[in-house]
Amino acid sequence: MSYSAEIIDYKGKEAVALTAGKYKAIVAPFLGSNVIRMQDVENDIEIFRYDESLSVEDLKKSPEVYGLPTLYLPNRLANGVLKVSDATYHFPLNDPLGNHIHGFLHKREHTLVSAAVDGKKAIAKTEYIYDKNDEFFETYPVSFKAEFTFTLSDDGLEYAFTMTNTSDKQMPYGMCNHTTINGPFTKDGNGLDMRLYIPVGEKWELSKSCIPTGDMLVQTNHDRQYLTGSQVPVLHDIDNDVFFAEEGSLDGKPFYGAVATDAATGKRICYEVCKDFKFWVVWNDHGDKGYFCPEPCTWIIDAPNQPIPAEESGYKELAPGESHTVTEKIYTA
Repeated sequence: MSYSAEIIDYKGKEAVALTAGKYKAIVAPFLGSNVIRMQDVENDIEIFRYDESLSVEDLKKSPEVYGLPTLYLPNRLANGVLKVSDATYHFPLNDPLGNHIHGFLHKREHTLVSAAVDGKKAIAKTEYIYDKNDEFFETYPVSFKAEFTFTLSDDGLEYAFTMTNTSDKQMPYGMCNHTTINGPFTKDGNGLDMRLYIPVGEKWELSKSCIPTGDMLVQTNHDRQYLTGSQVPVLHDIDNDVFFAEEGSLDGKPFYGAVATDAATGKRICYEVCKDFKFWVVWNDHGDKGYFCPEPCTWIIDAPNQPIPAEESGYKELAPGESHTVTEKIYTA
């Protein structure tokens, strides 16, 4: 078994190639600290959506639909409005539905802090300092530090993301990963054999502009397929299925996350998240592009503006100097 953390040239940009046993991953600081590729080379599994033919500029045009991108702030803000306890900010309307979507962190060039091997772990650390030097600061003058740690081992990829409020203002804290999983995820696989299991709870009703109405929907057979692991996540349109996250089980043990399975071979991609992620948004770009996104979110869509308690919406603020960390793990089985 080999373990390495090598700084590489990726089409003219600095990246880190991690190797640990059967796993390989590429972390791209230039693309918002995106894990642009992760493979289980022993089992012919290409976990994330990846296209070798794309240039860096191509990737930068749509960074949220490749690899493992980290979004701050997650999903949509209705009419671009961000209400915080001590201020109201107005973000540009970059969504055809008349909202602001996805924020800016995943579009920035981040800094590589370190790349090293520690025993049987290959580790890359990156960061982004958001302050007055960022073009968006005039719109959102709340400085912060974002820190990323990617640890590849025989157990898969562990991901830790920390945000620290470096401003003198209250900082809204909401994030998600717009995780792009291949369907199929093996070279000779078939999309019809894909199955997705997510232990979900109540489903949120969304308006025509994709904003929660505050009402819950009765689960349909389509929704229950997530619970039974029989949901086919590609080849039909899944357009923002939004649920409370619940704990389920996997192989007889408690499990909080999502599992993609190739029913023909039994190969699985397991995606565990910490319980700070209170919601799942499932989306597949109309289902015809060979990938789907189980997106774990710490707050519901438009949480800062929703007239519901923070404990229900997931809304959170960081005081000046305060930090918060979330973790995830991705592995095959």
